[in-house]
Amino acid sequence: MNTLVSEPLAKTIKFDADTMWVELADGRQLGVPLAYFLRLLHATAAEREKYTISGGGTGLHWDDLDEDISVSGLLLGDGVRMRTGAARGALRTLPDWERRHNQDNF
Repeated sequence: MNTLVSEPLAKTIKFDADTMWVELADGRQLGVPLAYFLRLLHATAAEREKYTISGGGTGLHWDDLDEDISVSGLLLGDGVRMRTGAARGALRTLPDWERRHNQDNF
């Protein structure tokens, strides 16, 4: 039996107050909490909207935020590592300018 399995491809990205919504080329929509990705969580709405869908839909990239996210990783839950306590700990690893920008948010 042959089963076609295609790689998930992003078509568009939208944001609400605390979620990134990724529309996939096959029609599915994936909602991911911004808390999983500190740079997106603390970015302005304008910064979040300056994304590039790369690799034909396999990746999401924010040049100004130095953020890269794989679509397949989102489906596997790779962002879970950024939950509450881990996110606070990860703040110490961000560049100095970003740490200063975010210090009032924790």
